[in-house]
Amino acid sequence: MRIYLMTDMEGVCGMVNFEDWCTPQSRYYEKGKALLTQEVNAAIEGFLAAGATAITVSDGHGHGAIDGGLLHPRAELMRGWPESWPFFLDPARHDAVAWVGQHAKAGTCFAHLAHTQSFGYRDEAVNGVSVGEFGQFALCAGELGIRCIFASGDQAFSEEARALVPGIEAVAVKRGTQSDPGHHLPESAYSRHNIHAIHLSPEEARKRIRQGAEQAVRRARGETFGALRLTAPYSRVTVLRGTAELPPRASRNTHPDSIIQLFRQPFVFQPIRACDPLALA
Repeated sequence: MRIYLMTDMEGVCGMVNFEDWCTPQSRYYEKGKALLTQEVNAAIEGFLAAGATAITVSDGHGHGAIDGGLLHPRAELMRGWPESWPFFLDPARHDAVAWVGQHAKAGTCFAHLAHTQSFGYRDEAVNGVSVGEFGQFALCAGELGIRCIFASGDQAFSEEARALVPGIEAVAVKRGTQSDPGHHLPESAYSRHNIHAIHLSPEEARKRIRQGAEQAVRRARGETFGALRLTAPYSRVTVLRGTAELPPRASRNTHPDSIIQLFRQPFVFQPIRACDPLALA
């Protein structure tokens, strides 16, 4: 089994907040990269123990977050893509998709560092189904006929993944404590809204990730799960939060038969009013 492993940073155990951990200017950025890479290595060990034959690690964090010098020797590292969606995911080269370090979508209660693409998103929905970064890529995988078998991150993300892809093996390494979704907040305030969480120890988190990754591959060999498809035609509605310069705004896009082509379309944002159904309560 050949696995494409998409990574992010905010869903890693020990990643306390965005400001101090998740950008090249952050004081703990190198420590954060090491924590992520160790979680990725734990997943790789589990995949290999269950018989995976090839693993491509796709560094999906905006600034980059994999420490290539620490990466498992059996994995390939991919960073940078000449085109956008689906980021070199290819059914000729990959049999399954997995995620490590993923966070929940914007506006998720009891999530940690939840956002979609940036803290400026309030929501994105495809055919009326609210999705975050996980859901976006899972839909691309579904269009290509590639199954989604494993995901790790915070507890709210794990629940999001299971709800969207029934049967996926999901592992939680921390849990958020913020009960307010923060839909009303502008971008600057929302970026600091859900920084509170309770973390496992990194060692325990890696242990659970390894076990879950191994279980995912073993199950995938004998069970049918992990396929995600919506029915065409496709529509995407993206809602952004207000900023000091701009009010809340929304973009609507459609495509007759391809999720991937839908995601490649440019946004065309228009202001939304308080009475608009897209203005979330």
